[in-house]
Amino acid sequence: MNAAAKADIRAIAVEPGVRLAVRVEGSEGKPALVFSNSLAADMSTWDKVAARLAPHARIVRYDTRGHGRSDVPEGPCDIARLGQDVIALLDALRIEKAVLCGLSLGGLTGMWLGVHAPDRISGLVLANTAASFPPASMWQDRAKAARASGSVADLVEPTLSRWFTPSFRAAHPHEVAQVGAVIGATPAAGYAAACEVLAATDLSGDLSRIALPTCVVVGAHDPSTPPARGAELQAGIPGARLVSLDAAHLSCVEAADAFADTLIAFLSRLAA
Repeated sequence: MNAAAKADIRAIAVEPGVRLAVRVEGSEGKPALVFSNSLAADMSTWDKVAARLAPHARIVRYDTRGHGRSDVPEGPCDIARLGQDVIALLDALRIEKAVLCGLSLGGLTGMWLGVHAPDRISGLVLANTAASFPPASMWQDRAKAARASGSVADLVEPTLSRWFTPSFRAAHPHEVAQVGAVIGATPAAGYAAACEVLAATDLSGDLSRIALPTCVVVGAHDPSTPPARGAELQAGIPGARLVSLDAAHLSCVEAADAFADTLIAFLSRLAA
C-alpha cells in the first residue's frame, strides 16, 4: 500500500477499547462494497481489485481485529464478534446496506452476516472459503505455537506456498514478497485468536438460511479451500452462483482482473 493510501486510513471504534483500521474509497452514490480479508492478511490484499472497482462502488476496506493496523484485543473471539465488527463499521459510516466480499476467514464472516444480519447485507461474494475449516486441532495447534513464540514468522513460507501457484510466485516475486511481509507482521495474538475462530466455527447447517444474492468464487488450484468446498457453498445457499478462477488461495491477488470482473458483474446483476 502506498503512502497516500496509508494516509487515508482511519480508526473506527467497534466496541469500547477496540478500534479497527478502515479505508473508504471509490465513488459516492454507488453501492457500498465491504472487503473482508483472510487470516494473516490486511486490507492491502485488495489493492488491485479495489482499484478496478473504484468507479463502480463505495469501497470500505478494513483490517480484521488483531490484524494490520487494527487493535489486538485481549481474550477470545468468535465469528459473531467478527460479524458484529462489520455491522459496527456500517453504523459508524452510516451505510444502511452493503455487499460483503470476503476471502477465507472474511468469507466465513460474510456467511455469518448473511444468516444473522440480512437486513444490512445486500449480497455476498464468498471467495476461497468454506462453512467450516476442519480439523479444529490444526488451528488450535497453530494458535498455541503463535502464542508460545510471539511471532508468525515461521508460517510465512508455508503460507505463501498455499496461497499462490508456483508459476505466479516465479513471475511475480516482488508482489509475493509484499504479501509475505504482511503475513510476517501479523500480531501473534491476533493470529492466534483468528485461528481459534476457524477451529470453533461450523456454519454448514446455516447455509440454507442465507437468502441473499450470493456468488461463490473458487481458485482452481487452491489447496486450502479446494473447489469442492466452494461447491458445497453453492449447493447449500439457495440460488448461489459459482465462479472458478485460475489461481490458488489468494485469488484476489493472483487473478485480480478476473476477480474484479466477477465483482463488477455481480454488482451489475444486483442493480438490474
